Amino acid sequence: MIGDLNNFYQVFSGQPSYRLRQAELFIFGELGDDWANAKSLPEGLRQKLASLFPLEIKARLLASQKSASLKILLPLQDGLEVESVLMRHQDGRNTVCVSSQVGCSLGCLFCATGQLGFSRNLTAWEILQQVLFFSRWLQKEGQRVSNVVFMGMGEPFLNYDNVLSAIKILNAKNGLSIGARRLSISTVGIVEGIEKLARENLQVNLAISLHAPNDKIRSQIIPANKKYPLARIIKAVDDYIEKTGRKVMFEYVLLNGVNDSAENARALAVLMKKPLYLVNLILHNQTDNFRPSSGGQAKKFKEILQKSGIEVSQRYRFGEDIKAACGQLAGERKERVD
Repeated sequence: MIGDLNNFYQVFSGQPSYRLRQAELFIFGELGDDWANAKSLPEGLRQKLASLFPLEIKARLLASQKSASLKILLPLQDGLEVESVLMRHQDGRNTVCVSSQVGCSLGCLFCATGQLGFSRNLTAWEILQQVLFFSRWLQKEGQRVSNVVFMGMGEPFLNYDNVLSAIKILNAKNGLSIGARRLSISTVGIVEGIEKLARENLQVNLAISLHAPNDKIRSQIIPANKKYPLARIIKAVDDYIEKTGRKVMFEYVLLNGVNDSAENARALAVLMKKPLYLVNLILHNQTDNFRPSSGGQAKKFKEILQKSGIEVSQRYRFGEDIKAACGQLAGERKERVD
């Protein structure tokens, strides 16, 4: 039985509405992991929930020695596994990077997940379990998850309905009550998903995995660019900004000798010189195919953008020693199993 919220809601069919609220409070407010402790619910209901919708979340946990990051390998009920990362920032934020699919069908060459192939979409509950695991872990320290980013394994917009269902629970007062502006979805540029999100009336953040200043380079490292070329993505983003008035982040992983030259930076500056565009430079967690740009090259690239008037931020590597690039752990285990 694949984890499904329908199993949870079906239990409350015919029950008073306050019973559902009590159960939601136990899961998302108290962060309970055993229905036996949900004393506000009748014993018979607790037993039924324990049978049909268990709350225990088992995962293999790795802690980084170089940062405060944590990574989990989460086994699913059908034997598959996904990865999730907790990034603990110096300013007190606790960001969970969640997966939306087991593997990925898009095959981006620099991405560890892309080399695994695609198995299936995650259900909304399987997505939420990733956040709940870290929420329970942080609760022991008197802390909570402050941000969630859909930047893990998989393409969120190819699992649109389950991702949006999870987001609504993450944001809901009866859910984890995380502000919408602290929730971010990253897409390789699935135009249909961008268009749908623009109509949702949600204040979540949109990020585009850009990684190249032109179609020639992008098509070499992102096969999906053939279907979703830059001009089509940029138009969808501009329409999104017009409808929502929200800033859009363009993620750019710096790959040594591939997309990190001064010429590339100048071309990117031309492409990004628009209101409400933000470029986020990322230092690559090394995989088999590509090496990260040097610190000096990354600095030069950033300076060219800034001198061109582009708003730029930079994300540093979290947890290289725990293979924090999504798909690295699952890939290792797949190699062992196969």
